[in-house]
Amino acid sequence: MEQLDYKKSKRKYWLLSAASVIVFVFIWWFSTAVLKLAKPITLPDPVTIIKTFIVKLTHTAPDGGTLVGNTLASVKIALSGYVMAILVGVPLGVLMAWFKPVDRFVRPLFDLLRPVPGIAWIPLMIVIFGIGITSKIVVIFLTAFVPCVVNSYTGIRQTRDVHLWVGQTFGASNLQLLTTVAIPTALPFIMTGIRVALGSSWCAIVAAELLASSEGLGFMIQQARGINRPDIIICGMLAIGAIGALMTFLLGIVEKHVVKGVMHK
Repeated sequence: MEQLDYKKSKRKYWLLSAASVIVFVFIWWFSTAVLKLAKPITLPDPVTIIKTFIVKLTHTAPDGGTLVGNTLASVKIALSGYVMAILVGVPLGVLMAWFKPVDRFVRPLFDLLRPVPGIAWIPLMIVIFGIGITSKIVVIFLTAFVPCVVNSYTGIRQTRDVHLWVGQTFGASNLQLLTTVAIPTALPFIMTGIRVALGSSWCAIVAAELLASSEGLGFMIQQARGINRPDIIICGMLAIGAIGALMTFLLGIVEKHVVKGVMHK
């Protein structure tokens, strides 16, 4: 019975979500194609956007790359910096929370860098590394690094003392307490940080490509702005939103399986 109610609730959620998109597209189409509230050169109607989207899948004009090629270029760079941030940020946050000497050594520098937004690093990275891939990967890394560290640190610090006391009673070492008690308990916090870092990474790569790049969705949007092609700009924006939503959805599936697997152990 509960499973049936859950399926009905989920079906209702998806229907409402689809309805909101349909209503939005209808209002957009009615305002532009019927009422003519905006000129096509300013805000094209949805039909024009669909046609441009289909054409841009295989044609390289005017920015020199197809929509698929630009999307893959952005995803590759974003995921490179993002994975590096996870591999460095999560262990560092755990070590800072568990070992006080590490916390005291790292915290002053981390607190200095933490308030600086990822976009603020873009000009400096361009000066140091140029407009190539390296500068953007470093920007993504710095952007995603902070939430990975903060949430990992917070999760470990939230470990209940009673759980640690039980482990100590059974003779667990400090390392065993960390790996079998603290980290599994902190896993939801850690996964939240990884999810936040993913969104930050995707935003940062587009911003970096808008400022200086030779490929990617941000570069495509910037080139389209220069020649006054709002249809290509909107196609790029829709691609950014769709890819971001897809990556978040896939990460949610991974998170569900990881957390469930740890909880069942």
